[in-house]
Amino acid sequence: MPLSRRHKISLASAALILAVPLAAVLSLLNHADWNRAKPWLNARASEALGRPFAIEGDLSLTWAQPDSAAQPGWRGYLPWPHLQAKNVRLGNPAAMTTEIADAATVSQMAFSLSPLALFEKKIVIPQLRFDAPRLHLLRDKDGQNNWTFDKQNPSSPWRLELQSVVFSKGTVSLTDALTQAQLQADVDTLSGDARYGIAWKLSGTYHGDKLQGDGKAGSVLSLQQDSTPFPVQASVQTGKTSLAIEGTLTRPTRLAALDVRLQVSGPSMARLYALTGVLLPETPHFSTEGHLTGTLAPGGGDWVYDKFTGKVGSSDVQGKLAFSARKPRHLLQGEVHSRLLQFRDLGPLVGADSSASKSERGVTQQQPAGRVLPVETFKTERWTSLDADVRYTADKITRDADLPISDLDTHVLLNDGVLSLAPLNFNIAGGTLRSQIKLDGSGKIIPKGIAAELTASARHLHIKQLFPRLDALQASVGEINGDASLSATGNSVASLLGSSNGEVRALINRGSISKLLLEEMGLNIGSVVIAKLAGDKQVKLNCMAADFVVSKGLMQTRQFIVDTDDAVLHIDGTVNLGNEKLDLTLQPDSKGLRIFSLRSPLYVHGTFSQPDVSVDKGVLALRTGSALALAAVAPFAALLPLVNAGPADTSECAALLAQARVKPVAPAPGKKLRQ
Repeated sequence: MPLSRRHKISLASAALILAVPLAAVLSLLNHADWNRAKPWLNARASEALGRPFAIEGDLSLTWAQPDSAAQPGWRGYLPWPHLQAKNVRLGNPAAMTTEIADAATVSQMAFSLSPLALFEKKIVIPQLRFDAPRLHLLRDKDGQNNWTFDKQNPSSPWRLELQSVVFSKGTVSLTDALTQAQLQADVDTLSGDARYGIAWKLSGTYHGDKLQGDGKAGSVLSLQQDSTPFPVQASVQTGKTSLAIEGTLTRPTRLAALDVRLQVSGPSMARLYALTGVLLPETPHFSTEGHLTGTLAPGGGDWVYDKFTGKVGSSDVQGKLAFSARKPRHLLQGEVHSRLLQFRDLGPLVGADSSASKSERGVTQQQPAGRVLPVETFKTERWTSLDADVRYTADKITRDADLPISDLDTHVLLNDGVLSLAPLNFNIAGGTLRSQIKLDGSGKIIPKGIAAELTASARHLHIKQLFPRLDALQASVGEINGDASLSATGNSVASLLGSSNGEVRALINRGSISKLLLEEMGLNIGSVVIAKLAGDKQVKLNCMAADFVVSKGLMQTRQFIVDTDDAVLHIDGTVNLGNEKLDLTLQPDSKGLRIFSLRSPLYVHGTFSQPDVSVDKGVLALRTGSALALAAVAPFAALLPLVNAGPADTSECAALLAQARVKPVAPAPGKKLRQ
């Protein structure tokens, strides 16, 4: 019902009557000396924050209406006090022992208060503006920090509700005992930038390494859970590792929602451990880019690096990784895929890369001169910091240009310091290699070392496909089959093989060999032997059967026979994986004096890097019967699975091994061997 004219006049008069004293009160408040209220404000703020708070400079007050969006209805017409305070100090929590007395100092601070909230013993500050702030962020070795305000003083009825923060030019420093960080950022305001309001430059040390960076951020840092995302842009570099992000952050006090584009590059993924705490393998130089989202809850958090692509050495990578901060160990899960993997990019995994590559990724331990097996130690002290469950696949692997390896599939499992590759399978040269590897680096079995187990099985590897660039091998139809079962302890590839125990067997059925072929395979020892026997001519191979027993790194031949069209080679002796020394005797049993003209034994000594092949001319086969030097031949049953794995109906090896069962008989005294 519309008000009458008389009622309208009455209400207007009443409002005027109330407005006059209210205006007088506000005028009085504006001209009052508010410095007298500082003790009360300091005490209430200290109670609400749970730490010392003090306004040491001048305190002034004005009145203004709040944002109508923040205070709808009649509350929007009620003026709010707007305070300006100079020389403000905020102390550290009482339970935190530190030489730095203040968590923050500000030359001038400005904020508005909700007057109605004070009746509920709440200090509601929609926006807090800092001029020339100096923030000192601290975290001690127990993980306690001075930037968390969630646990306010439970004995105080007063509560603080801070909704947003605006920075002007100032500095922010971080002293973190957990990460050994000593960092300082110089913050300044930006003008004319529609997205970012402040810029910063960073310098200092992190995990003992020098760190520098710069970035931008929004002008208003909102602390409300349902607020607008806060824009961030940053780039950081430590050593040769760099990291860049651009995106948004919601509720920065909790990192409730981080959504950024992340770019990372460096000499090795293992160098990211200092920045992220995530254990990754040694790699060549890498660079990746992807979508990073994360949440950080008290005591843990979850991070996802999704749809990332990049390069590791000359190989491509793509996939998704998820990291969960949990107890007792963090967890890394995901799937990674490569369309093309360069074989040489796997070298840093076991320290088999070049000295130049080691220097690039910051490894001081260099490969000793004359050593072939990698001596770089594994960093097992980090293995217990993380569990992992990652699947890695690759469509094709190349060694140089033509090694035909495809369909690599491995499941990487790390649980309480025990690393397993189960399985590690791939197709190669028309055949398959199936293996399982277990490396126990927990320290429970070997302190500061690894207890390793390996089983591997190669089947139907075609020699012709293994080396397609060698024209002389195009007619070869030989196959390779092999088995290995080893256990060992150590802290590097060299020490593991030097202490290994087990068995190694291999069988080649038909084909051809030459010095050039063995050099292509990287078998320096074999190429030297073939060069001594036949120069660089092709030697037609009917069968090669090798069976070694391994004890404490010493490989002892149980049976090693090479059958060619020209001779049968009986090989006996040892290969020492510990000191990389050779002690082998090769006895050629010539079928006809064609390529193999030697009838005395060949002695293979020296090291893996510098093998030496010699002929004992003073001990001829005709005089000593050295053609029958193998007085006993080990049972050949262990090699039968490899024979059966090949083309049994045409296998030359089956007949050879059957003959090898017969124990050679030395000739009667005075009786000559038939030439």
